[in-house]
Amino acid sequence: MSIYDDLGGDASIDAAVDIFYRRVLGDSYIKRFFEGVDMDKQAGKQKAFLTMVFGGPNNYTGQDMREGHKHLVEKMGLNDTHFEHVLAHLRSTLAELGVGGDKIQEIIDIADSVRADVLNK
Repeated sequence: MSIYDDLGGDASIDAAVDIFYRRVLGDSYIKRFFEGVDMDKQAGKQKAFLTMVFGGPNNYTGQDMREGHKHLVEKMGLNDTHFEHVLAHLRSTLAELGVGGDKIQEIIDIADSVRADVLNK
């Protein structure tokens, strides 16, 4: 069974992304990276991306992680500390949704696997 199915499919991914961005936008340390961003569009891209990487239907048409975040690294100084904040919000979101600890760690490991691309390392 895929992570996508294990989490509960589209409805669970939608709920997770909504809660996640509420947390991120409430974090004064990282919310500046989303200033001026159409958050409905951003949430839609994130939902499609997570669905794909968790083994659901692939409807993701966005940029790859390196290209999509390059401007944030070069112009705004996106770094490992910011990435850790994002991972913490992801972990808290999944816990709030009742996802078990082992599954949370599996998801965090997937998210962390794109760190080098997101941070253009």
